[in-house]
Amino acid sequence: MVGRGRELALVRARLEAETGGLVLCGGEPGIGKTRLAQELAGHALALGREVVWGHCVETEGAPAFWPWRQVLKATGADPDAVLAHDAEVPQDRFRVFDAIATALDRDGLVIVVEDVHWADQASLLVLAHLATQLRSVLIFATFRDPCPAVADLMRSAVRIDLHGLSTDEVAELVGAGRAAEVMSLTSGNPLFVTEIARAVEDGTWRPDQPPRSVRDIVTARLDRLSPPARELIKTAALIGRDFDVDLAAAASGQPLDVLDEATTLIDATGHRFVHALTRDAVEASLTTAERRTIHRRIAEAMTGSTRYADVARHWIACGATEEARAWTIRAAEDAVRRLAYEEGVRLYRMAASIEDTCEVQVALGRAAYFAGDLAGCVQAAQRAAELATTPEQIAEAALVLEAAPGSGVNAVATPLCDNALRHEVSPATRARLLAQRSHLAFYRGEQHRLDELSREALDLARGSGDDRALAEALHARQEACPGPAGRAERLGLATEMIGLAHRTRSPRGAMWGSLWRIHALIESGELAAAQEELPALALACDRVGGQVPLWHLEVVTACLAQAQGRFAEAQEVGRRAYDRMRVIEPEPASGAYFALQCGLACHLGVSADGLALARHFHNPPPRFHLMSKVTRAYLLLCAGFRDEAAEWYRRAGPITEWDLPAFFVVPGLVDAVLVTSGLGLLDDLAEVLPRLEAFRGEHAAGNGVAYMGPVSLALGRGYLALGRPAEAAADLASAVDEAARAGAPAFAAEARWHLAAALRALGKDADAVQRAADRAIRDLGMTAFTTTELSSREHEVARLVAEGLTNRQIAHRLVISERTAQNHVQHILTKLGFSTRSQIAAWMSTRPSTPADG
Repeated sequence: MVGRGRELALVRARLEAETGGLVLCGGEPGIGKTRLAQELAGHALALGREVVWGHCVETEGAPAFWPWRQVLKATGADPDAVLAHDAEVPQDRFRVFDAIATALDRDGLVIVVEDVHWADQASLLVLAHLATQLRSVLIFATFRDPCPAVADLMRSAVRIDLHGLSTDEVAELVGAGRAAEVMSLTSGNPLFVTEIARAVEDGTWRPDQPPRSVRDIVTARLDRLSPPARELIKTAALIGRDFDVDLAAAASGQPLDVLDEATTLIDATGHRFVHALTRDAVEASLTTAERRTIHRRIAEAMTGSTRYADVARHWIACGATEEARAWTIRAAEDAVRRLAYEEGVRLYRMAASIEDTCEVQVALGRAAYFAGDLAGCVQAAQRAAELATTPEQIAEAALVLEAAPGSGVNAVATPLCDNALRHEVSPATRARLLAQRSHLAFYRGEQHRLDELSREALDLARGSGDDRALAEALHARQEACPGPAGRAERLGLATEMIGLAHRTRSPRGAMWGSLWRIHALIESGELAAAQEELPALALACDRVGGQVPLWHLEVVTACLAQAQGRFAEAQEVGRRAYDRMRVIEPEPASGAYFALQCGLACHLGVSADGLALARHFHNPPPRFHLMSKVTRAYLLLCAGFRDEAAEWYRRAGPITEWDLPAFFVVPGLVDAVLVTSGLGLLDDLAEVLPRLEAFRGEHAAGNGVAYMGPVSLALGRGYLALGRPAEAAADLASAVDEAARAGAPAFAAEARWHLAAALRALGKDADAVQRAADRAIRDLGMTAFTTTELSSREHEVARLVAEGLTNRQIAHRLVISERTAQNHVQHILTKLGFSTRSQIAAWMSTRPSTPADG
């Protein structure tokens, strides 16, 4: 292979080292990408490796995931079985991606995917997924420059760029006599150089009129064919570079044996042009009238085909409007059914350009939603509403949009939904509209409307006999019953959802019912009962498949581990959940992991991940802005950054104006108590405690992401900070019992720790309580409560470290040398087993206040 020594060495080295990953090979048409891929494949086969190919096609109309269907089939897998699905939410597509990765996860496999610049968006997403998931599989993908999709793939790929041959290299191919002339014509493009060499051999080369492009060469060869062969080749060109020979023969009316004349245009397989440029050149030789006539013949010959998009392409090209629209809609439906949502959006838009209707816009909006194109979804919903002429159409237009944490979609969805509710529709449709409106109210902060909307939705759905309406109404009602007051009803709704799931054989419904039940049990302080529900949830999540259900399972598993004092498990599972979800839905992934870090900080101090999130947390949805500020303040306080904590708390605004998210009122108030007591903001603390009093006897947990212990624990700590030890002791004694009954030993130990301080403040004997706390803290590894004793001077230095003072400032405050201050800090770190000053600060934040602390 002339002129590609370096590139060949690179790919061969990866093969011989058995290194997997993605290699992207780019360059202009004819530069030698396929030739390099063939050399790679040959070397891999010589090494005993398995090689499979997938080709992206240059014409619109290929079925969804077309290159991967070819690759799967080549490995012996059944593409239809691997790509089987039952999509209910956008993230379900990741189940298909995982299934493809599992089917192709073979040691030593080499996958070649040609022409990814022509790939549909879904196939590109699969390529990106496989590049990160298949560690022992080498994927070699070719593309033409420019190709915007390559920028996204480069994060996990090695890139090879091919350039033209040198004059000396051209001379190796065509001889020294013509090298300079050929070089000036071709700029060293290997395909053009090779085609000129062939033209010299077959007599089509004319020195007085040298070809200016591959098109000239192909046209000359086409002219030398017989009329029947020429007609068959022209028909094949409009089918595509890879063509069905029987279809080409049927559409052209010519016998297959005439292909024997076209050996310079068709490769050895007999159903593929030697190069995409060859096909392009044949197509370019056709007149407009010839194109239309041939496209019609092909479309008519494909009447029974399931390649709907391909048939639609031919009808469009021949100007048959009615047939084009019908086949385009069928193609769009097929694309969405196969989870190629972006392709569905493109096809529905094409159908709308032929004839726009409400039904097409509704389908377009749903496809856009599943593709993650919210702007397109909103636009389609609005257009569908404009085209709607019946109440049911108006309702369907309103139901295109899903309520979301952000305000943009909801601003459009709300008036559409309100308008649809003014019309007479079926009970099931009205139930779905009311459920939608209830979701919108939830995200808009209209908590006062949730009860009425969700109750009516559920009553109508139960009476309608429509399972879809019932599932949507159950979701809305569950959302409308937050906090301790709604817990009993949520447990009932969970049971009803699980029953509906069993009746309709819906794994997703079973997953939601199990999640709701576990969340309610954690909030009840019934941690053992919640733990017993995990196998049922795991089974449901496994049946749903994909990454998002696993994330739900791991989030609640980590929460229970954190609540029950299994800190290493909580950290491991929580981090795994975060890594799994952040590439799919970063906001919920970060929010859940952030909450878990707060829960772990209670007993371990702040981890590196926790501090990073506190410092650089994403911008949460509007309903969680306040909660984000308070929890940030708590984590920063635990880490010893008092000034930053105070600033974030200040940004939360006056307590009298707080409006915490419905499911996080109790955890939010608990965080507020811990922040205000830790910062010494006693006026604010005195304002927060009465709000939290209403939940005495409850447990602080929000939607199964983190557990913050019995409410009485936070109340006791608050009253202790206010200098009211008698009230603190009563609450902390209750907290010990409540945490023990809940099966939360770390919170019981924490409660004993603070109870000992309250008893000492009352002049009572606290030694037995302190010993019990210390023993549990040691056994559980609660590093935030390390019990190593510091000297009074070291304790004083540690307090100043927690205030953020430098060694020089500590020395000045205590009237000692800076070197002595440095030694004290080092001794504290050594005694406590810490490595950073922030860990000292976090440890100090857990210590009970003493008179020495002021």
